[in-house]
Amino acid sequence: MPQKRFTQRLTLYYLWYTLLFFIFLISLAILEKEGVPRAWIGYLFMFATIVLYAGIGVVSRTSDISEYYVAGRRVPAVFNGMATAADWMSAASFLSLAGGLYLQGFDGLAYIIGWTGGFCLVAMLIAPYLRKFGQYTIPDFLGARFAGAPGNNMVRIIAVFATVFISFIYVVAQIYGVGLITSRFTGVDFSVGIFLGLASILVCSFLGGMRAVTWTQVAQYIIIIIAFLIPVAWLSVKHTNNPVAPLSYGAVLPELVSKEKSFQSDPREQEVRAIYRQRADELQKKIQQLPLSWEEDRLELQHKLEELKSGNASLLEIKAAGRVLANYPKSPQEAQSRWSDIRNNYLNKAQPGFSKYTPYAAKDKNESDNKRNNFMALVLCLMMGTAALPHVLVRYYTTPTVKESRDSVFWSLFFIMLLYITIPALAILVKYDIYNSLVGSEFAKLPSWVTYWANIDRNNPLVNITDINRDGIVQLAEIVLDGDIVVLATPEIAGLPYVVSALVAAGGLAAALSTADGLLLTISNSLSHDIYYKIIDPQASTQKRVTISKLLLLVVALVAAYVASLKPADILSLVGAAFSVAASALFPALVLGIFWKRANRQGAICGMITGFVICVFYMLYTHPLFGGNPANQWFNIAPISAGVFGVPAGFITMLVVSFFTPKPDQKTLELVDFIRQP
Repeated sequence: MPQKRFTQRLTLYYLWYTLLFFIFLISLAILEKEGVPRAWIGYLFMFATIVLYAGIGVVSRTSDISEYYVAGRRVPAVFNGMATAADWMSAASFLSLAGGLYLQGFDGLAYIIGWTGGFCLVAMLIAPYLRKFGQYTIPDFLGARFAGAPGNNMVRIIAVFATVFISFIYVVAQIYGVGLITSRFTGVDFSVGIFLGLASILVCSFLGGMRAVTWTQVAQYIIIIIAFLIPVAWLSVKHTNNPVAPLSYGAVLPELVSKEKSFQSDPREQEVRAIYRQRADELQKKIQQLPLSWEEDRLELQHKLEELKSGNASLLEIKAAGRVLANYPKSPQEAQSRWSDIRNNYLNKAQPGFSKYTPYAAKDKNESDNKRNNFMALVLCLMMGTAALPHVLVRYYTTPTVKESRDSVFWSLFFIMLLYITIPALAILVKYDIYNSLVGSEFAKLPSWVTYWANIDRNNPLVNITDINRDGIVQLAEIVLDGDIVVLATPEIAGLPYVVSALVAAGGLAAALSTADGLLLTISNSLSHDIYYKIIDPQASTQKRVTISKLLLLVVALVAAYVASLKPADILSLVGAAFSVAASALFPALVLGIFWKRANRQGAICGMITGFVICVFYMLYTHPLFGGNPANQWFNIAPISAGVFGVPAGFITMLVVSFFTPKPDQKTLELVDFIRQP
């Protein structure tokens, strides 16, 4: 079928799809108004969207190697832009970015600036050249560019390792988001929700590879953007009488600043902060008295549990005391780490804080400079990481021509922009709503959404509002809100119909599923194509290669789901780590491989290993989650920005080693000339 006619048919299909989706949404709103239970609305939304994605996967199933790996290289630029945007707008973008801005203010803008700026690097430095190369994976390009002697696959193996490592970190974050949303939809346990969501991920990527994933991601993007824009427009109308939130939310910023100043001087707010400071001091004393304090507290908890069992205590009281004892630190070392974290949390709550809308606001110039340095370091890591993410770059193999790959980057940025310029508006409008409706209200009259979200995960509550000073009135310092639920809870916070809540959850699910699909496919394709086919069995048939890819995809998906069920870290931290590793391990090799003919195999090997090792070492050395100590930071740079050290190390190592080792052979130089020709 001619490309123009194919594009027209796709456009018609997706216009009908969008229209039918709106009809479905209106129908559910009518059903809700007629009294259909909310749970049924949620189940209908989840069932319909998952069946839709599964249906596309079944219709698009294929065993053709080109279709499975790169969708037949016939995806039009506009649709590839939509698929890339869906692939890109992961659970971090949809679920966590607005929450990050809500909690961090100006500092959270580093994510938006870094991620969007990264696509400029993709357009200028990477995408057109990869499409001209015209193979299947990122390790494929690096393996061919730095091949060296026949049979030497060291660069390819290192690139596969880096691809799998980066993508695995990223996919764990997505599956965590899937579990969070699925449990919200169905009411099942978080761990069960992960494996329920995993089934819908596998249907698309397992059956049809890149072809199924591409057309599913276009459908998912439409749901994502509708789900995000409707509640934000509603909130904007509610508070500013203007449905265009990016243009109107600035009007409420002065009021937010004024309210925060009044909260800081409120005697009841100061009382709460004083209690937090007192608790921090008490914990500090316990830390100083370790290990004696650990032993005394443990014995006291055991004694309390025995008293409850021997007395007339209820079963609920006994179970609660048992859970407290079971969760008690297992050793003085664990107690020191956990109590230190809690103490620091109390100290943060005790501080009145600085305006979150002022760039690099801090109590002194030194702290302000550190904030600025970390902001810029994070922006750089996210930009370079974006330009080196394998699951994003592989999308530019799917366009028909080099020109369309460039156009595709433009459309990717355009479709991402529609969401990203709205995220700050959502964060500000939700905060404004909470300040007006929740702060100052009575604990006896807390809105229902607070109780609901607090009970989703009782071990680590997503919302925690406690009457610290026992005055019966909610103070700002008494509200603890997990950033990952700001978007999901927005419809309920704003008082919207439940059907909008279900829509937002469907959008979040689509965001997590679309990225998880792309990541799992990237991992399995790299292992099957670059390891199995290129190294182990070069004579393998196309059918066997696709089968191996599907089996590997299933194994990786199950392992990632298990790791996600352990809740290793918040979504934004996991994703941020993946970007720094991608930037350090792959960005120097990709850029120098395209633009510097002198770059050779030895330089690529040393540069990729050096960048990766320094980045991972810095994270392990400084991040408490991995047993590191923040006091070990170099120039006070946060672990999430480890790439700011890994990337220069990779570039310098690759430049020096390449310069002092033999030049690439003629065949490699001809390959560089070929990919750089228009």
